[in-house]
Amino acid sequence: MITIVKLTPQGQVAIRYEGEVVAYFPNGAKIEAYWTLPARDLGYAHFEPGDRFLEYYYTDHWFNIFAIFHADGRPKGWYCNIAEPAIISNTSIQQVDLFLDVWVSTTGATLILDEDEFNQASDLSEDQRQGAREGLKMLLHLLHARQEPFTILGNPGD
Repeated sequence: MITIVKLTPQGQVAIRYEGEVVAYFPNGAKIEAYWTLPARDLGYAHFEPGDRFLEYYYTDHWFNIFAIFHADGRPKGWYCNIAEPAIISNTSIQQVDLFLDVWVSTTGATLILDEDEFNQASDLSEDQRQGAREGLKMLLHLLHARQEPFTILGNPGD
């Protein structure tokens, strides 16, 4: 097991939970975790106890990607956090969240979330803002190119 720690831009812990390392790769790690909180309806997605998350963290990219599956294994979508590159050790993964998020449905429909919160955040440095913009651009490129972990996407209308 490994502890995943999401930090605020001020370095405070926003959330902490446990996951299991599925794989390490040269620039990151893939973690399996399960939704253990009460059901949460976000409007564009509904998370329920037992949902399976395959989480991709990168030490050289300004984002992470969560491939989310229903408890029965059906794909639900992808939740992506724009964040500073992850710090990965043998016991933990820490990452500073930069407010911007992206939801991708199984058809590939994309919602960019929390742009107002990102634009209004007075506690982000210019380096964080620039990294976040570059991270969003790279993430959207991976999505449109259907690169891992977006390889199981269908086309809208399929």
